[in-house]
Amino acid sequence: MVDTVKTGIEGLDSILNGGLVKDATVLVSGNPGTGKSLFGIQYLYDGVREEGERGIYISFEENEDDIRQAAESIGFEEWGDLVESGDIKVYDKSTMLREGDFSAAIDTLLEDFANANYDRLVLDSLTMFELFFEDEKEKRTYLLKFSDILKENGLTSLLINEQGAVFPETEIGLENFLTDGNIYFIQTPTDSGVNRYVWVAKMRKQDIDTDIFPMEIDTGGIKVYERAGGFSMMGREGPEAGF
Repeated sequence: MVDTVKTGIEGLDSILNGGLVKDATVLVSGNPGTGKSLFGIQYLYDGVREEGERGIYISFEENEDDIRQAAESIGFEEWGDLVESGDIKVYDKSTMLREGDFSAAIDTLLEDFANANYDRLVLDSLTMFELFFEDEKEKRTYLLKFSDILKENGLTSLLINEQGAVFPETEIGLENFLTDGNIYFIQTPTDSGVNRYVWVAKMRKQDIDTDIFPMEIDTGGIKVYERAGGFSMMGREGPEAGF
């Protein structure tokens, strides 16, 4: 048995056979609007409130107010209080992109890792993170180094990755092979809106269910319906998404 970290997502922890492998670095991919950032917010929020595990949220795309509003939009009213208390540390785009000095931003993170105890980390997004590197070799080197740093500091981490393709198998990047797990968020259009799905494609050291399962986003966060797998995304419809 391996040690696991609960995601706080109803149904997903069952699919993961208990949760994410402790200290793993997990890639969370999907096209825009699939719920990836909300997953990261819920992972940190429930980590503090349910497990007593402190978290770090790194965003290259949003400011701190935007992140708080996203959390409150799904009922996580205590997000601001948890940030103020230091249980969740937010590095927003104003910090990470200040004067374009990426090295200084990373040094600040490393100093925080060394001087405080955190258990969970969300990087939103890896797509922006990778723009700082000139070629594939440099990107691979930094991704490996960054992943090692996260593990050395006892962080179980989600790296959010923007994907242009609707279906994940059409777009397999280098980062998929450098992480311990791959989770995909998928949405397909319907006459009434969209249907949402989650697919755990890989999780090292863990026996997982690799079926594709329907999910919804509503007040209270993301819910995954683990008893409704084994169907065609283009056939039977899962439960309607909250929004």
